[in-house]
Amino acid sequence: GLYASSLGKKLGKWNDSVAVVKTDISMDAGSDKNVRFFMGIKSDRDSIGKSLKKFSSENSIEKALSEVKDYWQSLFDTTSFQTPDDSINLLANKWLRYQAIAGRLWARTAYYQQSGAFGFRDQLQDSLIFLQLDPSLTLKQIRLHARHQFEDGTVLHWWHPITETGLPTKMTDDLLWLPFVLIQYINETNDYRSLKIKEPYYDNLKKKDTLFNHCAAAIEKVLSRFSKRGLPLIGAGDWNDGLSAVGLQMKGESIWLAEFLYLVLKDFSNVCRQFKEDKLAKRYKKKAEKLKEAFNKYAWDGDWYYRATKDNGKKIGSRKNEEGEIFLNAQTWAVISGIADAEKAAKALSAVTLILLQKNGPLLLYPAYSEPDELIGYLTRYAPGRRENGGVYTHAATWLIWAYTLIKENKSAFETYKRLSPILNGMEPDVYQAEPFVTPGNIDGPDSPYYGMAGWTWYTGSAAWLQKMIVDRLLGIRAVPEGLLIDPCIPEDWKEFSVKRKFRGTVYNIRICNENNVSAGVKQLLIDGKETTDNVLKTKNTSPVEVEVHMG
Repeated sequence: GLYASSLGKKLGKWNDSVAVVKTDISMDAGSDKNVRFFMGIKSDRDSIGKSLKKFSSENSIEKALSEVKDYWQSLFDTTSFQTPDDSINLLANKWLRYQAIAGRLWARTAYYQQSGAFGFRDQLQDSLIFLQLDPSLTLKQIRLHARHQFEDGTVLHWWHPITETGLPTKMTDDLLWLPFVLIQYINETNDYRSLKIKEPYYDNLKKKDTLFNHCAAAIEKVLSRFSKRGLPLIGAGDWNDGLSAVGLQMKGESIWLAEFLYLVLKDFSNVCRQFKEDKLAKRYKKKAEKLKEAFNKYAWDGDWYYRATKDNGKKIGSRKNEEGEIFLNAQTWAVISGIADAEKAAKALSAVTLILLQKNGPLLLYPAYSEPDELIGYLTRYAPGRRENGGVYTHAATWLIWAYTLIKENKSAFETYKRLSPILNGMEPDVYQAEPFVTPGNIDGPDSPYYGMAGWTWYTGSAAWLQKMIVDRLLGIRAVPEGLLIDPCIPEDWKEFSVKRKFRGTVYNIRICNENNVSAGVKQLLIDGKETTDNVLKTKNTSPVEVEVHMG
C-alpha cells in the first residue's frame, strides 16, 4: 500500500508532511538536563541571529516564559470568581478564555482543522470573550468584520488575512452577527459613540460608512430575503452549515433564523432609539411584530417548533419526519428571543429535556439521519451520532443553559452545564478520549458506536459561549443596557460565591450569600454597606465597590 511505498515514507500514512526536531542525550540516574528547541519564522537571516542571541541562556528563556504567564494572568484577573464548584472555577477563570483567545482568535487552527482564516460569524462570536476582560478588543473585531461586508449587506463567509481573499456565499445568518455582537458590546460599555466609527466595504474601499449603517445594511438584506409567508429564507445555511442544500433555490424557510432575527430586530430597535434614529427604530419594531405573527402562525409543530422547510415546502425537524424529527436550536431560541408565547416555549423545552438532553448534554437533533438526503445537505452524510448528525454540537448546546435560565429551570440549567463540562466528562477518559481542559466541538450521541467520545477540540466556537453562559446566566452577573445585573441561577446547596467584575471602568467585588438554600432571586443588595432596592449596579467609582447580595 501507500504507507509502505517510497512516497508513503516521505509523506506519511495520510499524505501529511511532518517536520521533526530531536536531540539524543544520555543522563545519569537522579540528574537533570535542559534541552532547548528554537522554532520560528523571520524575514531575514540577521533577525534570526538576534532572536537566537536573545534566548541563548536558561535565564532569558525562563524570564520570557514568566512574562507570558504574567500577561495571561493580568488579562484574566480583570474578571474572576470563586464558586463551590472547582470545575467551573478552573474552566471559566482560565481554560475557556485561553482556548477562545489563543486557539480561535489568534491561531485560528488546531488538530482537527488547520485553517488560519477568519470566519465572519465565528470570530465575531469568539470576541464576546473579551467583553469581561477588555471590551476594546471586541470593538476591534467588530471593525475588522465590518471591512469584510459588501455594500449590499452580504458578507464573506470566511477570508484569509494578508491575501484578503475569501468566500461569498448564500449563508443567511452570517451578516446578522455583526449587529448582534455590536449590541453586546454596547450593553457592556454603553459606548454609543462607537456606532459613528467608519469602516469601508469589502467591495468599495473608497466608501467609508458608520458601524451603525453597516449593521442596518445587514438587517435590511435579511429582511429582503423573506418567503411569501413572512419567514426568512434559509439559503445555503443559517448557522448550521450542514443544512447546505435545504434552501439553495432561495425558497426554503428557517424557523431558527426567524427567532434570531426577531431578537436582533428588537434589540437593534432600542439601539436606534438611543442613537436618535427614531424612524428606523419604529421600522424594526414593526418588522419584529410582523415576524412574530408569521412565526406564531406557521412555526409550531404540535409539541415543539419545526426547524425549516425545504425548497419544495416539506418540513425538517417535524413529527412528520422519521429522522431529524426534532432540532435543538428551534426550541432554545424560541425562548431566548422572546418570540414564543410562554406556554409553547415551556412545552418546547420540555421536549428538549425529554428527547434531546442525553448524558453528555443536548443533541443537536434526534434521531440521527441514517441515509444521505440531497435536499438537506452534508449534515446527513456524517455517520449517525457524529457531529451535527445527532451528536452533541457544543456551540448550540451551550444555548440550552441560556434558555433554561430564562424560564427559571434552574436545576436543568446547571445539569446541562455538568453534562457538557469537559472536566467532568474527562473523569471517564477511556470513553471521552479528549483533553479534559478544553471544550470539544462535539461529543458523539447515542446513535454512534462511540457514544460519549469527544472530538474537534480547541478549534470550536463553543468556548466563548460556555464561558458567557457560566458567568452571565448561572452566576447571573451580566451586562444589560441599564448597568450590571445581578441575577443568579445556581444550585440550591451553594452557600456562597464571589465575583470580581470590572464593568464600565468600575471594579465590583461581589459576594453572593445563599442562606435560604434557593436557586434564584435577590432578596437584599448592599453597595458599600448601603442597602438598595435595585439589583442593577450603576455606581461609577474609581476605587473598587463592595457589593453584598443575599438571595431569597
